[in-house]
Amino acid sequence: MSTNKKIYLAGPFFSPEQIERLDKVAALLAQNPTVETESIFRPNQHSYSEAEFGSFEWQTATFGFDIRQIDQADLVVAVLDYQTESGQFEPDSGTMWECGYAFAHNKPVVLARYKDDLPINLMLSGSATAVFNGDADLTNLATYDFNALQTKYVATKIY
Repeated sequence: MSTNKKIYLAGPFFSPEQIERLDKVAALLAQNPTVETESIFRPNQHSYSEAEFGSFEWQTATFGFDIRQIDQADLVVAVLDYQTESGQFEPDSGTMWECGYAFAHNKPVVLARYKDDLPINLMLSGSATAVFNGDADLTNLATYDFNALQTKYVATKIY
C-alpha cells in the first residue's frame, strides 16, 4: 500500500514574483491525492527567529534545519524559475544545491518551471525523475502520481 508523499518544496523566495510561483506550485501539490498536504515543507515559511538574520547562528540553524527537512521528505520538488523577470534563466544556486543533495541521498527530484522556452542545466535535467515545463504542464502536478514516480521528461535544450 502506498502512502502519501512528504515533499520538500525548493525554490527561491526573495521577491514577490518568486513567492507567487512557489504558492502556485504548493497549491497544485495540495490538490494532489498522492501528496501529504500538511507535510509540504517550504523553507521560507520556517525561518529561524532566535538569532539575527544572516548571523552565524542563523546560518547554522537554517542550514541544519533545511537539510533535516530534505532528509525527512520523500522527494524534492524544485521550482527552477529564479530571476526570469530580469531575463536571467539560471536557477537559484541554493535550489540547485538542494536538488543535488536530494539526488545524492536517493531522493527523487521533480523539476518545475513556468518559463518553458529556456534551456535546463544538464546536471539538473539528469537528476530529475520528472520535469514539468511551462504553465500548462505545471497543472499536471495536481494529478501526477507521486507514489509511482513515473519518469517524465520534456524535450528542452540543455546547457
